[in-house]
Amino acid sequence: MKKQHRIEWDEYFMNIAEQVASRSTCTRKHVGAVIVRDKTILSTGYNGSLRGASHCTDVGCDMENGHCIRTVHAEANAVAQAAKNGVAIDNSEIYVTASPCLTCFKLLANSGVKTIYYKEFYGDERITRYAREAKVKLVYMGTTKRRIR
Repeated sequence: MKKQHRIEWDEYFMNIAEQVASRSTCTRKHVGAVIVRDKTILSTGYNGSLRGASHCTDVGCDMENGHCIRTVHAEANAVAQAAKNGVAIDNSEIYVTASPCLTCFKLLANSGVKTIYYKEFYGDERITRYAREAKVKLVYMGTTKRRIR
């Protein structure tokens, strides 16, 4: 009998983050996030409007300084979903389809996330310095040469 190939855990969780991103309601960028501890999914989130508010797909983006401010970022939604459901995320890791912005990075670090896996670089180089100080590990899973160091 031929041995079946199984994907590694990191690839598995990033694949799930990509599926979560498909729920995004922002027309500019679809981002998904999955918070995991001990190979167990704790929470997910995607970038989208406030609960009950109009979506970018319905009324357009609300742009400020080149960014859509109508949406809540995927990482923040994943943290909020965990909090809403009483799920502790201390000592967890997160898989995100795009690197977090500085604000989301700080939220993740203060929430106890110890490792951030990301696929596309879409962030702030200052995160590297803050990650070292806060002892948060950054792991690039994309295919381009650009990564946070």
